Amino acid sequence: MAMASLSKGDWATAALAAIADRGLAGVAVEPLARKLSATKGSFYWHFPNREALIQAALELWEQEHTESVIVRVGAEPDPLQRLRLLLTTAILLAQEDVIDAAVLASATHPLVAPVLERVTDRRVGYLADLFKDMGFPPAQARDRGLLAYTAYLGQAQLVQAGMSAAPHSGAALRRYVDRILGILTAPA
Repeated sequence: MAMASLSKGDWATAALAAIADRGLAGVAVEPLARKLSATKGSFYWHFPNREALIQAALELWEQEHTESVIVRVGAEPDPLQRLRLLLTTAILLAQEDVIDAAVLASATHPLVAPVLERVTDRRVGYLADLFKDMGFPPAQARDRGLLAYTAYLGQAQLVQAGMSAAPHSGAALRRYVDRILGILTAPA
């Protein structure tokens, strides 16, 4: 990539990939500049400092791994099928990209904590809304949304750790998602 063609988004994308690969410590200007075939001057054209780059990367994570996924599954009119699609999509995304686990590993970092809190609230809230749409009372819907989210996080951790117990695709993944749905939608 030529320096002139680099955007703030290019830097944020590279930083997000570095977080997924090496955690927050992987976000260093010089190695990212080399990877992007750019100069440090290009970085400073877009960002005043490393913290601003990390913030941009976290906002990109929020958009690509939360808001875009919600939009993608939102077209499904049936809330149970939307939940099935959401769980399947999220699990498959976690298999392709371990960024959620990498962000969680830095949960107490002052730049990460507020974004992670916002993303968690958005995800659990969206899940709770799906359960409300299925007819569950608000308190039960919130509890079930939280359980669904923790099931996803557990699955993502297994995948990141390379555990073979985690269903990865096909019929095994469909059975896994169906079992989660059966548990989460069972009468109280």
